[in-house]
Amino acid sequence: MNAKIDPKELKVLADILALVLEDQPGQSANALEAIKKRAKKDTITGGALKNLFKHIANDPPSQNNTNDFQNKSYADSIELIKARSHVANLTHNITQLDIAIRALRRQNEALKSELLLTQRSRAELQTELHTKSDRFPFKTATIIISVLCGLFFGIAGTLVVNSAMYQPYQPDNTTYLH
Repeated sequence: MNAKIDPKELKVLADILALVLEDQPGQSANALEAIKKRAKKDTITGGALKNLFKHIANDPPSQNNTNDFQNKSYADSIELIKARSHVANLTHNITQLDIAIRALRRQNEALKSELLLTQRSRAELQTELHTKSDRFPFKTATIIISVLCGLFFGIAGTLVVNSAMYQPYQPDNTTYLH
C-alpha cells in the first residue's frame, strides 16, 4: 500500500461511507453497491480496506495537507460548489425516481389483484355456464326430435285435411253389375 494517500480517493471514500450510514435505505443500498463495484474494478479486497482505515487511524493526514486544501484557487471552489449542486440534484432526482417507482409498484400490485379478481370471476362464470349446459345434456337431440315430430304431424294433418275436403270422383259402378 502506498505511504501517501490520495486526498481525492480519501474524499470519495468518505462520501461513500457517509452515504452508507444515511437513514434513507435507497441511498445506503446504492452506496454499498458503489463500494462493491469500485472494489471489484480496482481489485481491492476487504482486508485492503481494513488496512487503509488502520493506516489513516495511525497516520492521519498532516496539517500541511489541510492548508493546501484551504489555499486552493477560486476556480476550484466554484467547481466544488457546482459538483455539490450536481450531487444534490442527482440525489433529488434519485429520491423522485424512488417515489415514482414505489407508486408504480403500488399501481402494479393493484392491477395484479384486479386481474386476479377478473380471472376468478371468469372461472366462476365458466363453471356456472358448464353446469347450466349439463342440465340438458341432450338439448340438441331433443330439438332435432321435436322438429321431426312437428314435421310428421304437419304431413299427417295435411293428408287428413286433403282427404276430408277433396273427395275424388267415383264413377257409378252399378251399371257394370247388370
